[in-house]
Amino acid sequence: MSQEHAFSFPVEGDNFDDAGKVSVEIKKLLKGLGITGDVLRRTAIATYESEVNIISYAWQGNINICVTDDNILINIQDSGPGITDIEQAMEQGYSTADDRIREMGFGAGMGLFNIKNCSDSFEILSRTNKGTTLKILINR
Repeated sequence: MSQEHAFSFPVEGDNFDDAGKVSVEIKKLLKGLGITGDVLRRTAIATYESEVNIISYAWQGNINICVTDDNILINIQDSGPGITDIEQAMEQGYSTADDRIREMGFGAGMGLFNIKNCSDSFEILSRTNKGTTLKILINR
């Protein structure tokens, strides 16, 4: 009999004090479900990068996780200014982070690039002044 576990985590934009807390919680939950090794590592990276992107660029967002016997589906939705040029944003090292974000050690332009590299399937949709949605699939 297959099992499915779903979790949802709100993320507050511009709350750098809590950066990483959601992804740490997700990692703990996944370990508790027996997820280990490369799958855990890739999921942790994808959720951390997504969380930091919401904090850095959006007003608010949610990280939704669905764990099945076969895969981990991560659905990220944020409300924010959106991404005007997705192709450019996907380039390694490209960033629109301001000086304040960079001074805190964020905004290196690796987030979306790392998320895609950790994914077995990756989709991104963004609408100006509406927000961005990521669909990330990691096979178990």
